[in-house]
Amino acid sequence: MTDQAGMVNSLTETELLLFREAEPANLAGLDEDGLLEVHNRIRRARNKHQKVYRRQAAARVGEIGARGRAYPKNTRSRAKAEVFEDALARVSEAVAAAARASVEALRAERLAEAQQPGNVEPPGPPRPRTQTRAAQRTDRQPDHAGLPKQRASTRATGARRQARRDSR
Repeated sequence: MTDQAGMVNSLTETELLLFREAEPANLAGLDEDGLLEVHNRIRRARNKHQKVYRRQAAARVGEIGARGRAYPKNTRSRAKAEVFEDALARVSEAVAAAARASVEALRAERLAEAQQPGNVEPPGPPRPRTQTRAAQRTDRQPDHAGLPKQRASTRATGARRQARRDSR
């Protein structure tokens, strides 16, 4: 990591405000939705600076002719992307902690509700079925009178078609 404190001081005013939102003291007062909003804004800023860095690096490789020699020319863009990457990591940890706390609160709430005096039987796996239902119709063939005639007609049509092919 290259001199992150110096890079933070050289951020623009809006970038600096966004970076300051990711400080632990500012994150502590936010709920899960607020944290997700900050997370999205910082992720977009990080992606923007990564794209800028990659585009400039790709253009310089064409000019200079080698990636190794083009690497030192783009340190500011790379450092900005890294600053926002670190901020994003801090916010991601805070979002994960808030999500875990919310899950624990919901679990405790459901357990308290299940232990109410009105609940006689605790929830558990469903009871196995003792009887299986029989099919309503065992014979799936249609029962109308014209069926044998229709099948004979279909067979005769196929036989005539085959006879025409054979006579060619």
